[in-house]
Amino acid sequence: MRTNYQSPAFSVEGNPEMTDIAAGAQAQSTPEEQRRLKRARKAALAAFLGGALEYYDFFIYATAASLVFSKIFFPAGDPTVALLASFATFGVAYVARPFGAVVFGHLGDKIGRKNTLVLTLVLMGSATFLIGALPNFDTAGYFAPALLVLLRLLQGLSAGAETAGASALSTEEAPEGRRGFFASFAMSGISFGIVLASLAFLPVAAMSEADRIAWGWRIPFWLSLIVLIVAYMVRRSLAEPEVFEEKQEHGELVKLPFAKMFQTHPAQFFQVALMSFETVTNTFMQSFGLAYAVSVGVPASTMLWVSIVGNVLAVVTQPLTARLSDTFGRRPVFIIGVLGSGIMIFVYFSVIATGNIPMIFLTSTLITAGTYAMSNAIYPAWFSELFNVKVRYSGMAIGLQIGILCAGFTPLLGTALVGADKANWGPAAWIVAGSSILAVAGAWWARETAKTPLRQLGNPVR
Repeated sequence: MRTNYQSPAFSVEGNPEMTDIAAGAQAQSTPEEQRRLKRARKAALAAFLGGALEYYDFFIYATAASLVFSKIFFPAGDPTVALLASFATFGVAYVARPFGAVVFGHLGDKIGRKNTLVLTLVLMGSATFLIGALPNFDTAGYFAPALLVLLRLLQGLSAGAETAGASALSTEEAPEGRRGFFASFAMSGISFGIVLASLAFLPVAAMSEADRIAWGWRIPFWLSLIVLIVAYMVRRSLAEPEVFEEKQEHGELVKLPFAKMFQTHPAQFFQVALMSFETVTNTFMQSFGLAYAVSVGVPASTMLWVSIVGNVLAVVTQPLTARLSDTFGRRPVFIIGVLGSGIMIFVYFSVIATGNIPMIFLTSTLITAGTYAMSNAIYPAWFSELFNVKVRYSGMAIGLQIGILCAGFTPLLGTALVGADKANWGPAAWIVAGSSILAVAGAWWARETAKTPLRQLGNPVR
C-alpha cells in the first residue's frame, strides 16, 4: 500500500481519475488535502497566465519579424538581407535569455519564486508595449533598430527566467503523483499566448500593406497591456511554496545558487541543456515556417490560422500527455515526442512547398498538438525535478536557456542555408532533426523522476 500523500483527484484504491475536479474525491479528501489542491490550482493558473503573456509578447515579435520589421526598421535594398537582419533582432533575445536566467534564477532561489515572477512579468510587458511605440527607420534612421534591439534584449532577460520560475513553483505546489500535470499548465499558457499572438495579427495581416506598415503592426504590441494586468493580479496573490519556505526559515538557502548548482548538479545542468533543443521545432514553425510559407505563395493569414488551430488543441493535449508521464514516466513520453517531431518536420516543410493547405493544417496540427506537445508538456516538471529546491530555479533556468540560445538563431541559419531557392527546404528540416537527436541524448542520460517524492528531488546528486 502506498503511504505517501494522495491527491484528491485519486480514488480510494489509488487509481487516477479522468478529471482533476471530481465531486466524490472532494468529499473524501481532508481539509488539508483540499487546501493543498487549491494552492496547486492557483499556482497552475498563475503559470498559465504568465506563460500566456510572456509568449504572446515573445511571438508577436516573431510574427512581426517575419511579416513587417524587415520593411520598417532597416534600409531598403535586398529583401533577403533585410529579412536576415529582422531575424537577427529576433535572435538577440536568445542571447539575453541566459543572462536573465542567471540574474532572476539567483533571485528566485534567494528571495522566492513569487516576487521574482512578478518582476519578470512586468519587465516583459513593459518592453513589449514600448516596442509598439518605436519610430521607424525613415523617421529615426539607425536609432530605430538600435532601440528595437534594446527592447528585444529586455524581453529576452525576462523570458530567460519565466518558464523556469513558473515550472518550479507549480512543481513544488503540486500533489504527489501529479507534478507533471500541474506543471504542464505553464506550457499550455505558452500555447495560448501563441494563439493570442496569431489572433492579434490576423486583422493586421488582412490590412493593406500601407496601413500595416504605417500603424497596424503596433496594435498587437499595445494589446499586451490587457494580459499584463490580469496576470499581474493573479501572480501577486500567490504564496511561496512550502518546501521553499522551509529552507528559508531554517537558513538553508545558499548565497550563490548559480555557483552551488554547478558544484552539486553539473550533470543535471548539461542534461537540461541538451533536452531543451526540443524547442527548436516550435521556433522554426513559428518564425522560419511562416516566412517560408509566405515566400512560396501561402497567405500569411492562412499560416496564422494554422498556428491557431494547432496551439488551441495543444492547450488541451499538453496536460493530457503530461498526465501520461506521471503514470508511465517522463523519459519514454518525452523521447517519443521528440523523435516524432524530428521526423514530421520533413513532412511539414514538404507540404508547405507544395502549397497544399489542408495538408499544411493536418501536418502542423499533428506536430504542435501531438508530437511536440508530448515533449514540451513534460519538461517543466522533469527539468525542475532534476534539481534540489535550493538551486532549482537557477539550475532549470540556466540549463534551459543555454540550450534555447541555439534555437533563437536557427531561423537565421535556416534562412541563410535555404536562400532564394524556394524548393531548398531540406537544410531547415535537418536543423530540426539534428536538434531532436541532441534532445533525445539528454533525455536518455537524465534520471527518471516521476515517482520521486518532492523533498527527495535532487538528493542524492549524481
